[in-house]
Amino acid sequence: QVQLVESGGGLVQAGGSLRLSCAASGRTFSMNAVGWFRQVPGTERELVAAISWSGSATHYVDAVKGRFTISRDNAKNTVYLQMNSLKPEDTGVYYCNVYSGSFYYSGADFGSWGQGTQVTVSS
Repeated sequence: QVQLVESGGGLVQAGGSLRLSCAASGRTFSMNAVGWFRQVPGTERELVAAISWSGSATHYVDAVKGRFTISRDNAKNTVYLQMNSLKPEDTGVYYCNVYSGSFYYSGADFGSWGQGTQVTVSS
């Protein structure tokens, strides 16, 4: 079973940048798609971006297109989320998780989640 550790969150002013990291241990996820998700208190966790096993295909929700970039380094078993031009509405706890397949698909059941990393964007 893979264990995921998210890091890189923090407090930043609107317009600033952060780079989140999702490091896996226990087993490699190099053959699996990986997604970044955001949760705001009182709401459901939602997908922000996803990347295929090789990095050749990416998916972004409309709200972050052009500002966020998801990437991965399979040699390091790590997936990144570069967040630029941050807005207050990007605030939340960010989680990563691993899809059972090589490409992103909707309706995935992820089971357990890591502790996430808090991102707070001040106006």
